[in-house]
Parts: sequence; C-alpha cells; structure tokens
Amino acid sequence: MSKTIRSCAFALALALSSAVSSFAADNTPVVITATRQPTRASELLSDVSVIERDAIEQAGQSSLAELLSRQPGIQSISNGGPGKVSSLFIRGANPNQTLVLVDGVRIGSATLGTPALEQLPLAQIERIEILRGPASALYGADAVGGVIQIFTRRGQGPQTVDAFAGIGSYNTRDLSAGISGGDAAWSYSVRGSNDTTDGIKAIADKTKQPYSYDPSRSTDGFRNSSLSTALTFRPASGHEIGATLLKTTGRNWYESGPNFDTHADVAQSVFSLVSRNRLGDGWNSTLRASQSGDDSTDFSPYSLRGTNYKTTQQQLTWQNDIKIATGSLLAAIESLKQKAVSGTNFDKSRDLNSLLFGWSGRYGDHRLQANLRRDENSQFGGKTTGYASYGYQLSQALRMQASLGSAFRAPTFNELYYPRYGNPGLSPENARNREVGLVWEQGTQRANVTIYNNRVSELIVTVCDASYNCNPVNVGHARLDGTSLSYAGQLGEFEVSSSLDILNARNAESGKRLPRRADRQMNLSISRSLGAWRIGSEWQGVGDRYDSTTETRHMGGYGLLNVFGRYAMSKELALEIRANNLGGKTYETAWGYGNPGANLFAGLRYSPK
Repeated sequence: MSKTIRSCAFALALALSSAVSSFAADNTPVVITATRQPTRASELLSDVSVIERDAIEQAGQSSLAELLSRQPGIQSISNGGPGKVSSLFIRGANPNQTLVLVDGVRIGSATLGTPALEQLPLAQIERIEILRGPASALYGADAVGGVIQIFTRRGQGPQTVDAFAGIGSYNTRDLSAGISGGDAAWSYSVRGSNDTTDGIKAIADKTKQPYSYDPSRSTDGFRNSSLSTALTFRPASGHEIGATLLKTTGRNWYESGPNFDTHADVAQSVFSLVSRNRLGDGWNSTLRASQSGDDSTDFSPYSLRGTNYKTTQQQLTWQNDIKIATGSLLAAIESLKQKAVSGTNFDKSRDLNSLLFGWSGRYGDHRLQANLRRDENSQFGGKTTGYASYGYQLSQALRMQASLGSAFRAPTFNELYYPRYGNPGLSPENARNREVGLVWEQGTQRANVTIYNNRVSELIVTVCDASYNCNPVNVGHARLDGTSLSYAGQLGEFEVSSSLDILNARNAESGKRLPRRADRQMNLSISRSLGAWRIGSEWQGVGDRYDSTTETRHMGGYGLLNVFGRYAMSKELALEIRANNLGGKTYETAWGYGNPGANLFAGLRYSPK
C-alpha cells in the first residue's frame, strides 16, 4: 500500500507542475462557511473545499460519508454498509469534534455528539462546503477538526420539474422528484426522495463481533424517505424573508444478538426562518430562528419495547455584516438551547449564549482575518476562542498563508448525565492549532499544500474499574499533525482532482496511534467528455489502521477503484451509470464490520435546463 501511495504522490506532484491555466481567476466559487460571509474561495485564508451539485449527482449510490471521504483531509468509517452508523475524521479529530450544519443550522444528537450522516440523502443537497481546521471562534463548541455545511436545494428561474429513478446491486432503489422556480419576488422548491436497499450483512467476521452476530440474517437493509421545502419572498431590493425545512425518516436493520429483528427508527429535521435586510450602505443584517431534531428508537434483544433518544436544538442568531474602508466586519449574537430526553429517567437541557466578532481585510499583497468569540454555557461556564490568519501574495498566482486558532468541544449529555455512567464534573476539551500553507491559483486550477499542528487537551475518555464500572473523565491529550496536498483543475481534455494526506494522530501520553485513523490516504479522480458521454474513474488508497487505543485489532490498508459515466440522451434526459469497488476489495473501516463488494448502479435523470 505504501508503495502505491508513493507512486500516486509522484503523479500528484507531476500534475501540479504541469498545470496550465485557461480561465479567469474570478470564476472561483463563493464560500460562506469559512468566514460566515459570502467570500470568493480565491480570497480565503482557510483550507476549504466545495462540492457542487454536478459532483453530487456523479456520486450515484455512494453515501454522503463516502462522498466526503474523497475530499482532502477526511476519512470515514461505517459499521456495515449502506444506512449503518457512519462517522468522519477531519484531520484526525474525533467524529464528535466536527460540526455539521444544514443551511446554517446545527444538526446532530446532543446525547451522542454526532449527526446521523447516513440519514441525509444526496438527492436533497445542492452543495457542500468543507472548512478544515478549528472554527470555534466562528461557530462555538465542537468545531475542533472543522465544519461541514450542507446546503439544500433551492429554486430559481422558470418553473421546472425534475426527477430521478435508479436501481442497483443489493436490490438498491432510489427515487426522487422536485418542483422549483422563482422570479424577482418569489422563489420556491419542494422535493422528496425515497431510498431502499437490502444492503449487506453488517458483521462480516463473527469471530470479531461474536456477541452481536446473528446467524439467522443474511443481509441488514436500510430505507429512507425525505422531504425538503424552501420558500423565499423579496418585498424590496435588499430585503428577503425565507423558510426552509428538511425532514428525513428511516429504518436501519443491524445485528445485536441472534434471532431478533434488531433495527433502529431514526428521524431528523431541520427548520429555519430567515430575514435578510440591508440596513444601510454596506450594512447587511441576518436574523435566523431555527430548530433541529434528532429522534432515534432502537429495538434490540436488550430493549424489546424500544429505547428512544430524542434531542432538539433551538437557535436564534442575529448577524451583522458591515463593509468598511479597511475590509469587512462581522458582529453576531447567538442563543442556543439543547434538550435531550431518553425514556422516563433522562431529561436534561442546557443554554448557551454567545457573542462573536470578526474582521477580514486586504492591504496590497497582504490579507488578514481575525475572529473572537465568547460562549457562556449553563453547565460549565464560559469559553473564549480566537482565530487569526495572515496571507501574503508572493505573485499573481502564488500565496503563502499561516494561522493560529483555538477550539473546544462541549461534553455530551450522555457523558455528563447518563444514568450509572455520566460525570457532571467534566470540563470541555480544548484545542490549539497552528498551520501554514502555500496556495497556487491560476484560472480554474488550484493546488494547495497545508501543514498543520493541532494539540487537543482535556480529552474525555472512558475509564473502567476492576468491576467494570465505567465513567468518562478528562485525562487525555492528543497530537494531530499532518500534511495535506491537493490539486483540482483542467489538464488538456481531462478534469483532474487529487489529494494526498499524511497524518500523525496519536495519544500524546502513550505515543499510540488514535484508533481507526490511517496515516496515509490518497484520492485521485479523472474524467473527460466524449461527445454525449462523460466518463471518469476514481481511485482511493487508504493505509492501515488499528481499531483500539492500544494499537491492537489491526486493519489492513486497501485500495478502491470506481468508474462512472453519463450519457446525455437529450438536453433534459440523461443515463447515469456508476460501479463502485470495481475490484471487489474486501476491507474494514471498523473491526469486524463489512463493506459492499463490487456493486453497480444505473439511473435515469430528467432535469430541464
């Protein structure tokens, strides 16, 4: 595996050195997540990626976690294939140290500290922005490794109806349809989707998961339905009022002991009301009221009637963006209320109030950004976080940049209060990150090298005594060091994107590698158009990992090859085909749990332009 990755790293370096420009630099996308203000990607000082709708459609039957894992700095794990619990590591940070937003709204379980990524269908997503590095100074708790922001579909222009129907291996069936449109005063979108699959047998090796393995099951399926709506009214120039809703419901079958129909019913919802107003020359105000919910009920041999976990997050934000002679100012206040309920013996809530400021500016070849945030938590008091970055334009195409940032993660409700487990005396986890980068941008092409050093203290770990009484405590320290290289652009007739991540994620006290994180990962994608066809391939190489904190339960590295194609039958109708894991590689991302073998998916997409 290491020899293969070295070869691909050489290919990446060759691609970087031979890149040729063909378009103007102002074609770069506008990004919101990195500064909380619309900013061209070419003007940012952060390590950012954007996944547009075309790439989302190209992903076919891939899950959201699989799509994200093909981006620089991100690794994913899955407990047994489609619909099973999925998690992400951004720059080696724990899954609960990454913040996920949908249309600016926090999502996820306040009991577990992570969102149900497997429940978010790609059919509802317009674009995804990925911010790598600490971002608590912008978004508060949990943004230690980074932030992923998902934007749902919107409407504009003449009314259109679009639809997609696809079938594939493991009796996979995907259906989605929507209607959208808009004019100068109104815009709207309504769309729904339904996904089902028989899936695979989640536990691939019963010797590794003997207590959960169920010999009576041959597969562990998944089904999901979703609905999204968006409505915007613009009463006058510079003013708009909007509402968005995303609702998903699903059932995930998994293994937890023999001869029982073990499954979980999961529902997620995100609702937001937004008023955007131009209050003066260069002064824009955004007032947002939102609520997200995560509702899960598990049915297993240990809970025959089902165990319910429900959390809600209600947030109110007032943000002001002000243009001044020296750049752009940001000032905002936020109020967040989190509540968790489980059965009759677990009912907890907490309040968080926040104040944040930011400034970004440019002086000749110098670029600067600074952010400061104060969070007051009703459980553990106040936390102040900051971020400062500096960039210098070495030439028209080449820029160097450096940043310092702090972040924290708030303990979850389970860690604090769960009966016979929680520890109400826990403190937040803290992080200090330093990074330097070199960015080359010319036309639509971009190459980036980032070296980062993140120190996480007061890590919350579970400690058990001789009688197996276990409680979370603040004892750990982690060292997250790494180098990330990436390139994206047009090379002749080919569209190429590639990345190489070198990660050293370790327990600073024991020196052991952190579990489930590979120290090398390479991604390479190449595609081109041939008449009515667009064809391409992807390769991903992942190094070996351990599934424990003591460097035991070794999991070998692996390489995956995917191919995809799209045939435009007309301006409105296209045939899409995708084959994942073409070589039928058997591999693990979690000890004992399987992943799909070679699988094929095909569908028809009706999408008027």
